[in-house]
Amino acid sequence: MISVHDLHKHYGPRTVLDGVSLSFPERRLTSLIGPNGAGKSTLLLMIGRLLEASAGEVRLAGQPIQRIASNAYARRVATLRQATELNLRLRVEELVEFGRFPYCGGRLHADDHRAVDQAIAFLGLDSLRQRYVDELSGGQRQMALLAMTIAQETDYLLLDEPLNNLDMRHAVQIMRALRRLCDERGCTVLLVVHDINFAASYSDHIVALKAGRVHCAGSVAEVVTETRLRALYDLDFAISHSARGPLCNYFNPPRDLS
Repeated sequence: MISVHDLHKHYGPRTVLDGVSLSFPERRLTSLIGPNGAGKSTLLLMIGRLLEASAGEVRLAGQPIQRIASNAYARRVATLRQATELNLRLRVEELVEFGRFPYCGGRLHADDHRAVDQAIAFLGLDSLRQRYVDELSGGQRQMALLAMTIAQETDYLLLDEPLNNLDMRHAVQIMRALRRLCDERGCTVLLVVHDINFAASYSDHIVALKAGRVHCAGSVAEVVTETRLRALYDLDFAISHSARGPLCNYFNPPRDLS
C-alpha cells in the first residue's frame, strides 16, 4: 500500500502541501480532485519520487520510499507526467519500449518484447505501432504514452492529468483502460483529474484537496455530494443519480431569483 504521512511541500514562503496524511486502497482507482493550486500534481509527483518533500514521508508497503533503490522503485511504481510535446522521431513501438528500461537498461530481451506487445494490444494500438509519435493526434499520443507506462508492468500507476486536452472519445478510452487495469490486472491507479464526472463514474476512491490540505476523502458516495463539492470548488452543484452513477451539473447552476 502507498501511504503519505504528514507531508509538506514549500517553495520559499509558499506552502503547496500542508500536513497531508493519506493511504490509497490497493487494486483500486483513486482520483485526486480539487481546484487549481490545491497540490494534487505535487502530491502525485512526490509519491512518484519526482519531487522531494519538505517534511514528512511517503511509504510503500510501510517502507519510506527514499530507502528503496531507484531501479527497484521503478519496477513497482510507474509515473506518467502531463503530456508534453515529443520532438524525438520515434515510432509508437519504440516509445513503448522505453517502459522496459528499469528491467533491461535499453537492451530488450524476450520478456521485454512480450510486455511491449501486450501493452500495445491492451490499448488496441496495433494499427499505430509503426506510426511516428509526432504524427499522431493528441489522443493517440496520450494512448501511446499510457502504453509505455503499462509496459513497465508495475503494481502502481500514477498519472498526472492524463485527460488534459483530450476529446470525449479519447478521454473515455483512457478511463476505461485504467478501470480495466484495476479490475483485470489488479493494479493500483492514482490519477489527477479535473472532470468531476469522470472521477465520479470510474473511481473507487476519491481524495479532494484544497489549499494544500485534505478537504475530504472516501468512496464516491461519500465525496460526491452537493455540500462537499460546493465547499471544495466554491460552485453550486446539482447531482442527479441513475443506474450508471452520479452526474454532476455545475455548468448551469440554479439562478438566484430573490
